[in-house]
Amino acid sequence: MCIRKIASEEFGLSQGNRREVKDTWWWNEDVQKAIKEKKDCYKRLHHDKCAENIEKYRIAKKSAKRAVSRARGQAFDNLYQRLDTKQGEKDIYRMAKIRERKTRDVNQVKCIKDEANQLLVKNEEIKNRWKEYFNKLFNGGNESSTIELDEPFDDNNRGFVRRIQEYEVKEALKRMKVGKAMGPDGIPIEVWRCLGDIAIVWLTKLFNTIFRTNRMPDEWRRSTLVPIFKNKGDVQSCTNYRGIKLMSHTMKLWERVIEHRLRKLTSVTQNQFGFMPGRSTMEVIFLLRQLMERFREQKKDLHMVFIDLEKAYDKVPRSVMWWALEKHKVATKYINLIKDMYTNVVTSVRTSDGDTDDFPINIGLHQGSALSPYLFALVIDEVTRDIQGDILWCMLFADDVVLIEESRSGVSQKLELWRQTLEAKGFRLSRSKTEYMKCGFSAMGYEDGDVSLDGQVVPKKDTFRYLGSMLQKDGDIDEDVSHRIKAGWLK
Repeated sequence: MCIRKIASEEFGLSQGNRREVKDTWWWNEDVQKAIKEKKDCYKRLHHDKCAENIEKYRIAKKSAKRAVSRARGQAFDNLYQRLDTKQGEKDIYRMAKIRERKTRDVNQVKCIKDEANQLLVKNEEIKNRWKEYFNKLFNGGNESSTIELDEPFDDNNRGFVRRIQEYEVKEALKRMKVGKAMGPDGIPIEVWRCLGDIAIVWLTKLFNTIFRTNRMPDEWRRSTLVPIFKNKGDVQSCTNYRGIKLMSHTMKLWERVIEHRLRKLTSVTQNQFGFMPGRSTMEVIFLLRQLMERFREQKKDLHMVFIDLEKAYDKVPRSVMWWALEKHKVATKYINLIKDMYTNVVTSVRTSDGDTDDFPINIGLHQGSALSPYLFALVIDEVTRDIQGDILWCMLFADDVVLIEESRSGVSQKLELWRQTLEAKGFRLSRSKTEYMKCGFSAMGYEDGDVSLDGQVVPKKDTFRYLGSMLQKDGDIDEDVSHRIKAGWLK
C-alpha cells in the first residue's frame, strides 16, 4: 500500500515492543541542550555520511554522555540528602512500591493453564490455548433463535442522510488520541495529523466512498487481540484477561465520524451515566451517598443490588444490536454501515511466542473500538428502558448497574425482573459476582433474609467497591478514605 510505504520512508519504523521508559526526572538545561545537539548531528549524518559529519556526531555524542553523567550524579546526591529528612519518608515508600511493581511478570506471562487447570509450557500449546479461549468467548453461541425481539427490523427506515463533510473528519481527527498501539495495517493516526489538510481532503473522499457503497476496506476487518491482565485472580488463567483489539487507526477515525452522528440522532435515559458527556462516576457516587445519608437520617433501611453482567461487551448478540438501533429510529443507512464494520471480521491473539492464526468473530462488540461504548449504551438503554424507573432507584454506568429499594423483597423482585429482561435478549447475569448490600439504618429490628437470583442466593456484603468508591452498609466513609489513601501510595 502506497500510504504505508511513504509513511515508513518519511517517519521510519518502530519495533512495536514495549520498551522501558528512561528516567528523565534529573534532566537539566545542559542535558537537554547536549541531547538536542547530538540529535541534530545525527540527522545531518543520516543524510550525508561524510567525514566531517561523522566527527561532529562523535564529539556531540561524547559531550552528551558527559552532560548526562554530571546531571545524574548531582540529581542522585540531592535525592539521597532529601531521603534523610522527614519529608523524604513519603518518597521512600513510593520508590519501594514502584520497585515492587516492576518485579511483577504480568505484562507478558510466559505459561498459562488449560481448561483442566494444567500448566502449559510448550509454545505451540500456549498459542493454541489462547486461540481456543478467545474463539470460544467470541463465538460462544449467544446468537440464539430464542432471543425475544418484540418487533421485526424495518429496512425502509431510510431517513435523511448527508454525505460526509470535511469538518466532521477534522473534528474526529482532533478527538483521536496519539501514541496508541497500531492495528495490523501499521498506519498510526499521527500520519494523518502530520499531513494536515491534505489528509482531511483525502480521508473525506475515502469515507464518502465507504458511505456510498456500504463497504469499508477489507484490511480494516483484521485486528490483533492483546490479552490484558485484570490485576486480580490467577495470572496464568486466561479467564482473568481482557482482550483488547488493536484495530486500524483509520477505521477508528471512521467510527468517530459515525459515532458523532449517532449521538446527534439518538439519546439514552438519564439513568445511564457511562460514556455520556457531562456525566461521570462522580455523579453516581454523589447520588448514592446522598440517598444513603437521607435514609440514615430518617432511620429507614435501604437495600442495594449491584448487577454484574458476564462478559457484557463480548456477548452482545448482533441481532439485538441491530434491533436496538432500529428502535432508536436510526436510519437504515447508518445501521448498514455499522453492520459492515462487523461483517467478515477476523482477529489473531498476540502471545509471548507470536501471533496465533486468524479466527472469525461472530458475536459481541469490538473491545478497543471508538464506536463500541456508545453502541453498548444504546443497546442496554433499549433493553432496559421500560424497567429502569427513577434515577435514584436505578443507575447504570455502562454495564455496572445498581438497583435500590426500601425493602429486601422489593429489591429481590426488581432483580428478578432485570434477570428475565436481560437474559431474554441474550445477556447473562453473573450468579457469583452480582452482590447484595443491606443498609440497616432503622432503630428497630429490620427485615432480614437473603436475595435470590434465579433460585441462587446472592452474596451479601458489608462493603462494596462501586465505580472506585467504597460503600459501607452503615453509610460511613471510613473504608473509602482508607482505600483512597492506600491507592495514593500505590501511584
